[in-house]
Amino acid sequence: MGLLKTFKLGGIHPPEEKRSKDQAIEVLPIPKVAYIPFSQHLGAPAKVIVNRGDLVKTGQLIAKQEGFISANIHSSVSGKVKKIDNVIDASGYRRPVVVIDVEGDEWVDGIIRTDEIKKEVMLSQKEIIDKINENGVVGLGGATFPSYVKLMVPDGKKAEVLIINGVECEPYLTSDHRLMLEKGEEILVGTKILMMALGVKRAMIGIENNKPDAIEHLTKLAANFKGIEVHALKVKYPQGAEKQLIKALTGREVPSAKLPIEVGAVVNNAGTAFAVYEAVQKNKPLFERVVTLTGKSVKKPSNFKVRIGTPISDLIEAAGGLPDDTGKIIGGGPMMGKSLSSVDVPVVKGTSGILIMPDAEAGRKEVQNCIRCSRCVTVCPMGLEPYLIEKTVIVEDFERTENERVMDCIECGSCQYTCPANRPLLDYLRLGKNKVGFIMRTRSKR
Repeated sequence: MGLLKTFKLGGIHPPEEKRSKDQAIEVLPIPKVAYIPFSQHLGAPAKVIVNRGDLVKTGQLIAKQEGFISANIHSSVSGKVKKIDNVIDASGYRRPVVVIDVEGDEWVDGIIRTDEIKKEVMLSQKEIIDKINENGVVGLGGATFPSYVKLMVPDGKKAEVLIINGVECEPYLTSDHRLMLEKGEEILVGTKILMMALGVKRAMIGIENNKPDAIEHLTKLAANFKGIEVHALKVKYPQGAEKQLIKALTGREVPSAKLPIEVGAVVNNAGTAFAVYEAVQKNKPLFERVVTLTGKSVKKPSNFKVRIGTPISDLIEAAGGLPDDTGKIIGGGPMMGKSLSSVDVPVVKGTSGILIMPDAEAGRKEVQNCIRCSRCVTVCPMGLEPYLIEKTVIVEDFERTENERVMDCIECGSCQYTCPANRPLLDYLRLGKNKVGFIMRTRSKR
């Protein structure tokens, strides 16, 4: 296979815990009650267009996008709208949701429900982008940026290559891995659709070398798709981050505070490519996704196909129940995920995994003084000085925080993972980004 590609600056290699990698995707039963948030995407929350007492069908539009950066929300179930309420979401705050009492599973007309793979794409570039927008597709790698916006290349810029992110570098997550194995051809058709939408002739699919079966499978399938290449990557975290993946595959470096299109690249997750296939070829809105439920003490680590709005307690129950030694429940992976305050948090478009962490590993170690060892600087994939940014945030010198490029932080957690003094570096970096982001927005309005 030769020398494996990777990015050069920083990075770490946490122990791999891909416990669910051999577990085929299992369809989780439809919940009895669905809690569907208005906002499951980056940007403005969608505006609810249903009322209490309304009957809705699976796939029906229930909240319409508000503004350019927003996304439609569709019902994942059929039944009666019980109420519009506020429930705790993954952030720990109460957010507005549509609560639906489920009655059967009646789908709206127009969705193609057969498993037959539809390869031929009949739509124009604009029609593809419109279809992706209408069906509420967002980035499923975690950022949940509305996908149609990425496909609208700004004036003066040119897309040259589409990159499909099949890296899945979080140590525990396997949902993309299983999707590539079980829905590989659909992902490649979705990739072709994205290429058409962008007007590019080349696509690169990056997969880390700890998934040899997915690499082999997609490489064989890609032989029948012109312009699509599959690349094996060295196992290195956080290779799934956009800028690191672009560097690994193309050698191009996205400038500070700039987007991938600056170097002619557009990045989409493998799960997003599958959602695009379903939206364009099957007219199916994004109302379900694959979620990994895993952990060292979990009886049955699994990959579930889950309807949006399903309480995560349903996934935990299907995987054998909550382990007795549970210390923390994390939305996402251990590196970039966030602790959840309740098992009733609903699955949303951005839910890639749920990690049940044992009590012995969940607690934080005693924080000690920084010894200026520079490990956090060495592993930072963005070339930042996390220890220094932490200090500027502590003393609330946010002008210095901004000057130290805190907004370039991708929140990968490599600095905190490697810190021998157990400094909560990621917490301070996130706080710094929040404060500096607010200052920048206020400044731009003057």
